[in-house]
Amino acid sequence: MAAVTTIKASDYKTEVAAAFDRAAGTYDRLGVEFFGPMGRRLVERVAPAPGHRVLDVGCGSGACLFPAAARVGPAGRVVGIDIAPGMVETARAEAARRGVGNVEARVMDGERVDFPAASFDVVIGSYSLIFLPDVRGALRRYAQVLVPGGRIGFTSPQFRTGTFPFLPPVFTELIPNDLLRSLPEQWRPEALQRRFNSWLEGPADLRATMEAAGFVDADVHDEAVPLVAATGEVWVDWSHTHGMRLMWDHLTADDAAALRARLIKALDEMRDGAGPLVIDTPVRFVTAQTPPVR
Repeated sequence: MAAVTTIKASDYKTEVAAAFDRAAGTYDRLGVEFFGPMGRRLVERVAPAPGHRVLDVGCGSGACLFPAAARVGPAGRVVGIDIAPGMVETARAEAARRGVGNVEARVMDGERVDFPAASFDVVIGSYSLIFLPDVRGALRRYAQVLVPGGRIGFTSPQFRTGTFPFLPPVFTELIPNDLLRSLPEQWRPEALQRRFNSWLEGPADLRATMEAAGFVDADVHDEAVPLVAATGEVWVDWSHTHGMRLMWDHLTADDAAALRARLIKALDEMRDGAGPLVIDTPVRFVTAQTPPVR
């Protein structure tokens, strides 16, 4: 059996931070609706109250940051952290543009949160926590920075054996493995499935992970979030502005061009005439809390 090549956590974080820095100027700004609706739904499910202190891990440009800020009101505060300086600057600029005064954005590694114990009432992370190399260790740290009875909520794709990781099931047939031959082994679908499906596919495994990190009452809720793009080309351009950029960056020019053409054609064929592309995207919402004071 061939040895499996792994990526060092430091190299992985550097690569992820660089990819999101390059994408910061266009991140979630190309007219595709997905991260915003998903972030608002996550905030609804974790339900921060007026006056609460909220930590948003991997805040990006603010899909959760600003809905949370609206809920906690002027007496509350929302701190967004991101490993990519470009994303933090984007969030700061958006807060200034909106005139939101109860939001702060900092450059910080989500695995090494630098806050005193019991600093927050709520921790959230939309499509972010799952990417941390030591996610189990990070979850234990989030339990420590939460107050007793504090809540955590995060989203992830619904990982299913045999489907292309991170994307709706329709993409399993649209992205053939022969076009991914230039990817480093750690970024190929089978390697991603080994890494993520092992704890995110089964609700029982997820609940066990949360309990081991110090949480109770873990709830796993699956629902579809509509992804809406004007055209297949718009979707493909948008896919370069988030985590999928890591795949595009590793493809050869010829393979990237072939995949781009294939996806645009197939996605446009899914549209209803001149209407937009709409894909119901399976999303998993996970919530839990720290044990309350007895």
